[in-house]
Amino acid sequence: MNNVDNNLLSAIETNWYSFVVSIFVFFILYFLAKKRIGFGVRVITGLVLGLLAGILLQNLDLDTKAIVTFGSIYVSLIKMLVIPLVFVLVLNSIASLTSLEYLRKIGFKTFAWFLGTTGVASIIGLAIALLFNPGKGIQQALPEGFEAREIPTFSQVILDLVPSNPVLEAANGKVVPVLIFALFIAVAIIKVGSRNAEAVRPVRELIASLTQVLHQVVKFIIRLTPYGVFALIAGITAKYGWETLQELGSVIVTSYVALIIHFVLVFGGLVLLVARVNPIRFFKKIYPTITVAFTTRSSFAVLPVNLEVITKRLHVSEKIASFVAPLGASVNFNGCGGIWPAIVAVFTAQVYGIDLTGTDYIVLVLVSVISSIGVAGVPGPAVISTTVVLTALGLPLEGIGIVAGVEALIDMGRTAVNATGTTVTSLLVANAEGEFDREAFNRDEDEDLVLNPV
Repeated sequence: MNNVDNNLLSAIETNWYSFVVSIFVFFILYFLAKKRIGFGVRVITGLVLGLLAGILLQNLDLDTKAIVTFGSIYVSLIKMLVIPLVFVLVLNSIASLTSLEYLRKIGFKTFAWFLGTTGVASIIGLAIALLFNPGKGIQQALPEGFEAREIPTFSQVILDLVPSNPVLEAANGKVVPVLIFALFIAVAIIKVGSRNAEAVRPVRELIASLTQVLHQVVKFIIRLTPYGVFALIAGITAKYGWETLQELGSVIVTSYVALIIHFVLVFGGLVLLVARVNPIRFFKKIYPTITVAFTTRSSFAVLPVNLEVITKRLHVSEKIASFVAPLGASVNFNGCGGIWPAIVAVFTAQVYGIDLTGTDYIVLVLVSVISSIGVAGVPGPAVISTTVVLTALGLPLEGIGIVAGVEALIDMGRTAVNATGTTVTSLLVANAEGEFDREAFNRDEDEDLVLNPV
């Protein structure tokens, strides 16, 4: 008992200042939240206060264990959600389709474009990150208890993707087998439901209910992001100094270069070569979607405007628009699920001095594509997607906290790319199904849109 008392007394004596600083900053961030200051502003505020607190503690040569503990708690809460969240959300997204016939006719094409462009986005993000090396200027020691993975053979990688015991795989934190298991169950629900809707009705209701509950849990944790960012950045700054954080500017540059390349070359190329329409005219017509997505940073907020743009400015049938646009708000995330996780994975590996192999790059792209299904139905989809990718690659999740302070700036571009991708897919599917009025599209007159996102 004396040892416990001595340890507690020692902790208080050596960490009371960092604890007081943390409480003071937490109060400021809480006050901003009560005043309904924007989430992005609060995250950046947490970043700035973390920088100042870290520099102060470093200059005074004070212990930062209390602050680092708060950051570790935030990372642990994110880890807690990975397996249950991706399992339920993949089920909810795919099982929401009403029949396999509908899935084959429109759903297959829609998912193919969604996932295909996400895969390309991941490759672009990976290539640009390897070219720009955004994490080279920040070198950190591996987190305590971190163990490097053994590099498996290619055949072992394939075998590891197949779930042999889903419960055991989930307990061991293996994300990909759990995702594949969820895909099998979702398709089975659609198949059984096409024959007997009542038989799967309780399952669908349970999945929908679990999804809502998990949404709320995620909201709880995402609300802690400003506090987590402060704690993680303060701890890093106190240990490594301001100079180590200046390189975060390269993360912003790397991200926007990748986003612009994907926007212009991939989306513009698909519109020109597949839909055979003028990409300049296309981008001009969808500017309301891009503007609202960029400013609101929410795929669901932009959904009403996107439906108007798709039907009234692109002249795609309501039948296609009403299927693709809402589905895209939950599945199609080229920016959040493709480009961003790839950049953060390379950044994290470089920061912690972990070498990624060619097999890791393949796994990164595959996991980015699979994990993008459904994760965007929750707040902070990029955090969840990135967590899944880092977990699958065996990289420290602390990398998410390091880049979280600049994520709000990058999220504007990511959301614009996400929403544009949904609009492009609507055009491609409609063109293939004969549901695109090309003659009306080529006319300059468009119906007015009232940009009043919810």
